Amino acid sequence: MQDATADDISDPRLWKKDGWIARVIKNEDDDGWAIEMIRRGDSEPALVTPWTMGRDKKNPKPLDHASFHTLVKTVTEVLRRHEHAARAQLHRTFSYADGDGRRIRIDLDIVPDDDDPHAIVGAFDERTNELIRSGRTSPTFKLTATTAQRFVRTGEA
Repeated sequence: MQDATADDISDPRLWKKDGWIARVIKNEDDDGWAIEMIRRGDSEPALVTPWTMGRDKKNPKPLDHASFHTLVKTVTEVLRRHEHAARAQLHRTFSYADGDGRRIRIDLDIVPDDDDPHAIVGAFDERTNELIRSGRTSPTFKLTATTAQRFVRTGEA
């Protein structure tokens, strides 16, 4: 079995460690430097950010252990926020009380399939989490108080 640290690199302009590659690059937008963070196996950087100039004001500041770990923490947080935002775009929830005072939760989950985009609507009793009704609809279905109540009454989404 190969040691995972055998592929690690800790150079002033290139670090490979903990599944990440940090590379100091020329900033194409100005005369400065940038750093790109690439998850090993990915073709595109997950983060590109400006990098500090060195003392000579010409070359980049060298990467070090603390800087690398700060960058890993930053890129991990950026990716986590992107994942949460993507999930939020594909999932909606609406709750209301029906005529009997029962709390109903409607979940809308969009399936962004290239060949067959659609959404799944489900109505649940909030107290028991029991499924009341579910159905398939258009991914452009607008979940509102009116459409939620109509769906529970008629199954029409």
